[in-house]
Amino acid sequence: MEPGAARIAVDLLGGDDAPAVVVDGALRAMRADPDLHLLLVGPTEVADELIAALDPAQRARITVRPVRDVVGMADHPSAARSESTVRAAVTAVRDGTADALVSAGATGATVTASVLGLGRSPEIRQPALAATLPAVAGPVVLLDVGGSLEPRPATLARHAVLGAAYAAVAHSIAAPRVGLLSVGTEAGKGDRVRRATDPLLAVEPLPGGARYIGLVEGYDVALGARADVVVTDGFTGNVLLKAIEGAYAMAGGPPAQGGAPRAAALLGVAGTVVVCHGSARADDVASGIALAAHLWRRRATDLVSALLDRDAATGRTDRSTDTEVRT
Repeated sequence: MEPGAARIAVDLLGGDDAPAVVVDGALRAMRADPDLHLLLVGPTEVADELIAALDPAQRARITVRPVRDVVGMADHPSAARSESTVRAAVTAVRDGTADALVSAGATGATVTASVLGLGRSPEIRQPALAATLPAVAGPVVLLDVGGSLEPRPATLARHAVLGAAYAAVAHSIAAPRVGLLSVGTEAGKGDRVRRATDPLLAVEPLPGGARYIGLVEGYDVALGARADVVVTDGFTGNVLLKAIEGAYAMAGGPPAQGGAPRAAALLGVAGTVVVCHGSARADDVASGIALAAHLWRRRATDLVSALLDRDAATGRTDRSTDTEVRT
């Protein structure tokens, strides 16, 4: 485990089975990481339940921000504008009270609150959720898995830049290989968006020594032999991610060298944000908190931004006209 204190704001009310699984997951994370500090965002009585289960030394690493309102899973993302647990967690990161935040609440609300509260990285209009899968040949970063459902080609090209930078920084992958998910590897395969994105990526400057290898198929995500980063739209990525998780369950578990992705990093915002599944279990929440701490300790957000700044210095301009935040 990497050393260094990490202060993580946890949305106690985010998720289908919150607060019970969030409390359980936070307990597991606290006991596993002696340098972890948690800011519990939610009702005081829920936070008290977690604190009561800790020993005195662990309690010293807990603070509470009382908030009673929550954005429901079926609510419109614009509900994140109100004073809710996810907005309060974002505010804590913005104000420096916390280093990162974790929520298993509605993805749209978390993305909206993060963009409005933290701002976007340079030249990023639509953030992307990146999940790391334990492929046979090594980790594969899959994005987007739910941040932007109908991106335009220029946004997919920009997500390739984000994914390459994230793979290099968060997973120490040298010269990441970037592929675009489609229904075949031959040029011209796929729908209109894929056909338009492929030539853009062929000339897109990628950071960290990354290179675009062309179109890849679904099995390349699970095998990992051709690509280290696979780019797709958030709708397809989310469906694929959950299908892979279901396949792991049917097979008795994920590959021995790594666990199934239990959380995704939100790339393209000016802060460290981790999103867990709405159906997250306690170990999923604990995994999300551990990921947030890992990214903070690695200074992943700053280093990814530095790579993007270096990319921008080459003279590249963002050609996207996509909507910035759909609310």
